[in-house]
Amino acid sequence: MSNSLLPIRHSLTLERRKFLTTCALATLATQITPVKAISPNTIIKPPRLQPNDTVGLIAPAGIFEPKYIEIAKGYLTALGLKTKLGNHILDRYGYLAGKDSDRAEDVNAMFADNSVKAILAMRGGWGCNRILPLLNYSLIRSHPKILMGYSDITSLLLAINARSRIITFHGPVATSTWTPFMLDYLKRILFNAEAVTLKNNNNVSEGQVQTIVSGKAKGKLVGGNLSVLSAMVGSPYLPAWQQKILFVEDTNEDVYRIDRMLTQLKNAGVLNRISGFIFGQCTDCSMGDEPSLTLMQVLQDHILPLKIPAWYGSMIGHIQDKFILPIGVDVEIDADAGTISFLEAAVI
Repeated sequence: MSNSLLPIRHSLTLERRKFLTTCALATLATQITPVKAISPNTIIKPPRLQPNDTVGLIAPAGIFEPKYIEIAKGYLTALGLKTKLGNHILDRYGYLAGKDSDRAEDVNAMFADNSVKAILAMRGGWGCNRILPLLNYSLIRSHPKILMGYSDITSLLLAINARSRIITFHGPVATSTWTPFMLDYLKRILFNAEAVTLKNNNNVSEGQVQTIVSGKAKGKLVGGNLSVLSAMVGSPYLPAWQQKILFVEDTNEDVYRIDRMLTQLKNAGVLNRISGFIFGQCTDCSMGDEPSLTLMQVLQDHILPLKIPAWYGSMIGHIQDKFILPIGVDVEIDADAGTISFLEAAVI
């Protein structure tokens, strides 16, 4: 063959290879179903509870009396559920239910365990903030499931919602008294996947709704214990606050301390971003022995200038009859009626 023809032959060979490669890719594309990736900003709803599901019991914070494990098993068995204990649930380390690494290990292990469909904290106390850096948020996001508790468990609920982008649940711990009021909401929200409206019962002994600013507002629900929440300010474990409905509660705090914590939220730029505010119950809070403002005066000082719908007295906090509040769900609040209406189910 003439040397003058070699470049032409080489060019034809390259074109033929490109043509065959294009055909092969086109054929392969028709055989593969595209997988839609989940955006890291998408909030994931955990699967609903069903009879015979297993609930993992963990102690991520303070110590408790072992007898409460059997009491918790009784409540869950009555709901048709099984239980599984965390490996370190009975550990003790001073006032903490075990070393930080072990308590975090139980959280991670329960999320990784495919046989466990929900996770319930035994009690609050103190300690969850200490284990936040030790949680595997990517693992948790890849195994979404119901996580519930309140008080110090606020740290876990907010951090996992913010970092793993999963709906979490502010509700009873295993050592709570599981009243018919609370069980009704638990079944409707966690089993039946209902978009409920939370409204105080008629016999609430802690007090009636006191409107601070009238009106309605929509946004994603977020919040928890005020002391715990304010202690998390400045950390990477809190959600963005724009257009959120913030709920808080507390117990055994003097009014000036509530003032101090709300001032911290204000100075940190939290309060001026939210679209609605709910203070649940401030159980056993007092004005102390010195001259004091009332709690309502403090709330009005901080909330009235925001001109957002707000009220005090929702059934949230250290009380027997308490709401179950899904953190990250879209809701509409009515500050005059004192209601929280879900705009979507919290589980799938």
